[in-house]
Amino acid sequence: MTADLPKKLAAPFPGVWDRCYVGSKVKTDPLYGAVHEELRGSALPLLDLGCGLGLLAFYLRERGLDFPITGVDYDPRKIESAWKASAALDHRDLSFATHDARQGLPEHHGNVTILDILQFFTPEEQATLIGLAASRVAPGGKLVIRSCLRDDSRRFKVTVFCDYIAKATFWMKAAPTHYPSAEEFQRNLSPHGKVTISPLWGGTPFNNHLIVMEKA
Repeated sequence: MTADLPKKLAAPFPGVWDRCYVGSKVKTDPLYGAVHEELRGSALPLLDLGCGLGLLAFYLRERGLDFPITGVDYDPRKIESAWKASAALDHRDLSFATHDARQGLPEHHGNVTILDILQFFTPEEQATLIGLAASRVAPGGKLVIRSCLRDDSRRFKVTVFCDYIAKATFWMKAAPTHYPSAEEFQRNLSPHGKVTISPLWGGTPFNNHLIVMEKA
């Protein structure tokens, strides 16, 4: 990643809050580099569930990945901002749409990402969403999830606290409902392919993990 990438990706966003958020995330969050490592070398299209401002799509484009990317999120303000940023960055083969994953998923055959949103779903909704997402992964493709894991660690308590702060400041439209455990991910994903779970907190205080299901 080049030193000027955080500034480049933040610049198209009109609000100071969004610009600060994007710049900080690209600089400090190991998520985007980790997803890049998982998907580089793949030509399959990507469906990004809970895409927010579209930052993952922009990051992957700037890092040289050129497969088509569709992002969906249920916050129309963020989707509008994603379209504006995409136009300013002049990226191709990107699309964004307002969509509530509780109502099902669009048709897709490729790779899928679910990043930092599962805690807002009930256990039953999580199982349904993960199953639908896995069914849209093509042979040789991956379902890449980033989620806080429920356990008894201090990191877990910090993550929960910060998620409630995000709701109180209206950055997130909902409060957390259920944090899945590693066992739940294994149970829901193992029927679909090979599952790996690894820590992904980098220098952050959060209990985030990367969960990857690869379909043979």
